[in-house]
Amino acid sequence: MQLYGIIGYPLIHSRSPEYFNELFRREGMDARYLPFEMEEISALPHLLQTHPELCGLNVTIPHKQSILPYIDVLSDEAAAIGAVNCLRVERDNGKQRLYGYNTDATGFRRALLEFMPRPAGKALILGDGGAARAVRYVLHALGMETITVSRCPQGEGRITYNQVAACLPSCALIVNTTPLGTFPHNDTCPPIPYELLTSQHYLFDLVYNPATTLFMKHGQAAGAHACNGYAMWLYQAEENRRIWMND
Repeated sequence: MQLYGIIGYPLIHSRSPEYFNELFRREGMDARYLPFEMEEISALPHLLQTHPELCGLNVTIPHKQSILPYIDVLSDEAAAIGAVNCLRVERDNGKQRLYGYNTDATGFRRALLEFMPRPAGKALILGDGGAARAVRYVLHALGMETITVSRCPQGEGRITYNQVAACLPSCALIVNTTPLGTFPHNDTCPPIPYELLTSQHYLFDLVYNPATTLFMKHGQAAGAHACNGYAMWLYQAEENRRIWMND
């Protein structure tokens, strides 16, 4: 039996096991997908050693960047982004090689172009983790300028949440890459001045569980457009399958 899974912490919100196990059932595959909660990425070698049937893993918060030293071969896109969310495991004559990919970029690009067909100008990216790196990579490829918002900004193009208000008039797109609002913490959201939003703003939340986050609700109440990360998640899941199955 082939084994696949997801590593990260926490994983209570993830719908990946449900999605992939149903996919394997429909396709008649002798395969299973499991969640592997992992607080520290240093536990990865032990996981691979104790589950030699593992063929692939998804990687989520907080390991998309910390997993990089464990990867043997990085895709060009993952190397450019500096984050991995898809891992393919290959074994040959007792030797193991880990291949790292970033399918967040593929998923975000497809979902964004459905939500905002002609993205242009500037965008605010809330959060500065592995997912933010993929979002920034896609937006720059689309010709957009980005401003990254975090609690402790470092470097050019980065600001604090207290500075967001001044940027809102020139930033039509706001992307939440933080886990704020993810089930079961539905009552949380990024601390931005939602009252300054207008019908000219587009709010894209990478969170997909719950379907309507507090970030989205606040935006919609101000007249802004809003969508969750379900389409992005679905597109990156499809890309994961292609990588794992060599389709």
